[in-house]
Amino acid sequence: MAAGIDLVGLTKRFHHGHAAAVDNIDLSVTGGEFFSLLGPSGCGKTTTLRLVAGFEEPTAGRILLDGVDVSGVPPHKRNVNTVFQSYALFPFMSVSDNVAFGLKYAACSKAELKTRVGEALALVDMTSFSSRRPSQLSGGQQQRIALARALVLNPAALLLDEPLGALDAKLRRSLKVELKALQERVGITFIYVTHDQEEALTMSDRLAVMHAGRIAQIGTPREVYEEPTDSYVADFLGAANLIEISVLERTVGSSATLKLGDSVLTTSGVVPASPGEKAQAVIRPERIRVESHGSEGPNRVPAMVERVVYLGAATQVMLRLATGESLQAVIPNDESAATWAQGTPVHCCLPADGIRVLAPADVSESTQAAESLAS
Repeated sequence: MAAGIDLVGLTKRFHHGHAAAVDNIDLSVTGGEFFSLLGPSGCGKTTTLRLVAGFEEPTAGRILLDGVDVSGVPPHKRNVNTVFQSYALFPFMSVSDNVAFGLKYAACSKAELKTRVGEALALVDMTSFSSRRPSQLSGGQQQRIALARALVLNPAALLLDEPLGALDAKLRRSLKVELKALQERVGITFIYVTHDQEEALTMSDRLAVMHAGRIAQIGTPREVYEEPTDSYVADFLGAANLIEISVLERTVGSSATLKLGDSVLTTSGVVPASPGEKAQAVIRPERIRVESHGSEGPNRVPAMVERVVYLGAATQVMLRLATGESLQAVIPNDESAATWAQGTPVHCCLPADGIRVLAPADVSESTQAAESLAS
């Protein structure tokens, strides 16, 4: 049965309480959800996972597993299991014995043990490797065995601390698809810690972007990517163009008129600033259209092509606005991509539904100190 996990005012302080590695987090993860904690090194994501697993004790707050407070329950009595970046397989044991290790302490008969190990190995497509030693397996195969060892205990939730971090980029891309498919098959709650934005966007049902021990934003991958709440989230999650604008007018509903240099833009998003105020806005590179100089229409700004970079499936065009700000656009490699050479004057179209005005990132000095302590 998949367990829901609730964190209520969860706080963890180290060094005699002077710095909060995890700072008053409130979070609700639905049973059966693939939920990711995303952020840079030192943001508190791993400490949060260790608190849920029971490897750290909270300074304050509660951890609820299906509504039951487990904050003071030792790790081995919580119905959760953890997979680490270091798989910690026993080198002197076979694959089967590694997977069966936890069951030997679960009052399990030999027949049941054999059945459950076989099912776990089949789940990760490793049945034919049951008699091998870990040293005879590739990194990806060892990762599958670590998953099987965790899943064989039928946990209500599986906690994963950057389990793909030790693998090469190509293998990571293939295994993250497998991991999401595996989670859907077993149907249990996954909480996944990563600093890799692509992993979080690809696998998660929802994700939380963390900064200095706090949660900066929670949402679906699409919501967090397309509608970041502040400049920190916008800049961390994927490539982002951050531009300085001033708000001219807010209209009824969620739209506004903005000023960028001498150009007037409109946005269809929520604007957390009043008329006359300066703010930052974000637009993703793939939303910018590069057009011939002099093209007419709303939300066009003049620019100069500074650099063109071939990326294979797309071309990156670096642009300099008359305001001095730089933008990057990513355009598909069709015939139009070849027309933009360095020094070409152009107009950029910034679609109204692609512009988001941001709230300032609100991180106090006291929580910034946690970055050097949290992991």
